[in-house]
Amino acid sequence: MKTKLHDLDLNLLKYLEAIVHSGSTAAAAEHLGVSQASVSRGLATLRETFGDELFIRRAHGVEPSDLAVKLAEANAEMLRPLSQIIDSYQDFDPKMFEGTIRIAINIIILELHGDGLFSQLRNTFPKADFELIYWQENSLSQVLDGNIDYIVLFASQNLPQNIYRHTLKEVDLCLVARKDHPILSLNSDWENIHDLPIAKIIVDGVKTKHSKIEEYYAYKGYRARVSLSTHSVRVIINKLVNSDAIMFGSQFVSTLDEQLCRYSLPLLPEGLRTSEVCGGYLQSRRGVPFYSALQQSVQHYFTKI
Repeated sequence: MKTKLHDLDLNLLKYLEAIVHSGSTAAAAEHLGVSQASVSRGLATLRETFGDELFIRRAHGVEPSDLAVKLAEANAEMLRPLSQIIDSYQDFDPKMFEGTIRIAINIIILELHGDGLFSQLRNTFPKADFELIYWQENSLSQVLDGNIDYIVLFASQNLPQNIYRHTLKEVDLCLVARKDHPILSLNSDWENIHDLPIAKIIVDGVKTKHSKIEEYYAYKGYRARVSLSTHSVRVIINKLVNSDAIMFGSQFVSTLDEQLCRYSLPLLPEGLRTSEVCGGYLQSRRGVPFYSALQQSVQHYFTKI
C-alpha cells in the first residue's frame, strides 16, 4: 500500500464509510443517493490506493477489513468538528451563548450610553458574561490579536483596513453649558464665545495634540482656552455647572444633569457640526453568526435612541 494523504480524494472516504456500514455497494449507493456504478468505481479506486485486502468479497456483498473499519471511524471523527462548525453557523442562537463578550468603547460614549447598551446586549445574550471597557492605548493591538470582540468609537478615529467599520449613528453636535448661561443665552457667535473656558474629555489611544475644534479656533485666529481636561464625565459636569465653561458635545451630555442645557453651535464647517458613532470588528470575522448578532444588537440600541 502506497499513498499520501494529500494525494487522496477525500470524497472517496464517504463511499468507504457507507460500504463499511451497509456491507454492499448497492445499499451504499441507495444511502448516498448516487448510482451503484459510482460507488463501484469509488471502491475500485480505494482498492488501488489501499490494496485489494481493503474489502473481502462475500456471496452477500463485501466484508470490510480492519483497515477499512478504522478508516471509516477516522473519517467520522474527522468530519465531526467540521459538522459542529457548520452547525454553529447555521443554528447559532445568541440566547444560548455562554461565553464572555468584550467590547472597547470610547470613554464618552461609554459614559453616555453604557447603561442602555448593556441592557440591550444582556437582552440579546442573556447567558453571556460582559466586559465593557473604555478605549485605551493598547486597545487597538488587542482588537488585532482577537482579544476584543467589538469596538464603539467615533468615525474620526483612524483604524487599519483589517478592521471592518460600520456607522451606528450620526449625532448632531451642540454646545453644552449651564442653564441660563450669561453669554450663550444671548447667542453663540464666535466674537462672544471664543474666550470662554472649555472643558473636554481625554480619550486614551487618540494621538492628536489638539482636537479639530481647537484647530478651528486657531484657524479663526483665536486660542482655545482649555481649562479642564479629564477622563471623568462627572468632573466635566461639575465644571460646567459651576462655571461659565462650555463643552463641544452632543445633546446626550446635556441630559446628564438637570442644571445643564444645550445651546447652538457657532458657525462651523459641516464636518464639525456632526459626529458619527461607528462600530467595528475584525474583517476576518465578518459573516460569523456571533459577530453578526453582536453587530445587530448594538445597532438596534443606537437606532432607537
